[in-house]
Amino acid sequence: MQRRKFLKTAGIAAAATAVAAPAIAQSMPELKWRCTTSWPKSLDTLFGGPEYAAKRIAEMTDNKFQIRVFAAGEIVPALQVADAVQNGTVELGHTASYYYFGKDPTFAFDCSISFGLNERQQNAWYEFGGGKPMMREFFKTFGIHNIPCGNTGAQMGGWFRKEIKTIEDVKGLKMRIGGFSGQVLARVGGVPQNIAGGDIYPALEKGTIDAAEWVGPYDDEKLGFNKVAPFYYYPGWWEGGPQVSMYVGLKAWDSLTPAYKAILEAACAEAHKWMVAKYDAENPAALRRLIAGGTKLRPFSRATMEGFYKASTEVFAENSAKYPTFKKIYDQWLNFRDEENLWFRVAESSFDNFMSHISSQKKT
Repeated sequence: MQRRKFLKTAGIAAAATAVAAPAIAQSMPELKWRCTTSWPKSLDTLFGGPEYAAKRIAEMTDNKFQIRVFAAGEIVPALQVADAVQNGTVELGHTASYYYFGKDPTFAFDCSISFGLNERQQNAWYEFGGGKPMMREFFKTFGIHNIPCGNTGAQMGGWFRKEIKTIEDVKGLKMRIGGFSGQVLARVGGVPQNIAGGDIYPALEKGTIDAAEWVGPYDDEKLGFNKVAPFYYYPGWWEGGPQVSMYVGLKAWDSLTPAYKAILEAACAEAHKWMVAKYDAENPAALRRLIAGGTKLRPFSRATMEGFYKASTEVFAENSAKYPTFKKIYDQWLNFRDEENLWFRVAESSFDNFMSHISSQKKT
């Protein structure tokens, strides 16, 4: 009697489970979205970021929410990602927001501006310093919901055909440089060129440009810049911690269920961490290979850095006068940056400088 009762109860429980599981699965809509990017597939860290996010989204939704990631040029050119998302050509885009400074220089705060925040400080500003609500409000006016989805960490200062000993050496120099830091370069006499990553090598090889910056050793080696320019400078004063972002068309975002919104945000956060870790792990060995191959590593002189810094403050003042939204965010951002630098000077920077000294002693 008890055995029959047990079997009956177990059968009811099994049937309930069989009904519940499909019901839960059926409650998740099936979506197939497209994501265009600003990156060639050869750059497996930048292009790998949205691919990683897409993979995690599929895993977390039992393949109900699928995203196909496209390289630059497969749907739209590298520097037209924002337009493609804004006009609904695609649901998603992965890009660097400072590419769109021509629309409004405020875009750059979502990525990086000259002498700005490092990667950790950018995260802090976004999550706890007021950055996220201000940038979300700004992007909404362009029909975009922006989500941080990667960071390269501090970048290199780029590849040059000639040595840059003083800021005077920049005059007349045609340089590929991202974002409105090109305005800073122009202020000191340079000639900025906004060129997509996949197009930089031929421009540098043919002499269309005299210098170019991209990210750092790992990517730069892949793009072959060391073959056409001997001098490799550091640091990239315009990109202390440039964030890359996932753009979601506002209509597409609003169509998502709360669960899908949370999953998309979570996957981008994972991809963000993944990208930083991968660059930090890959760059040291790549730099060693470049130097072994004949690359001439050079620091910008302090006087040159100070010249660029002065030009940057002038450019910021001009943009603040022209664009009210830029001024609003810049004033708040500037105070946050200065406070962060005071803190990092006490603990982080002093520790990092000491450990760098110890490491250099071991190599001698």
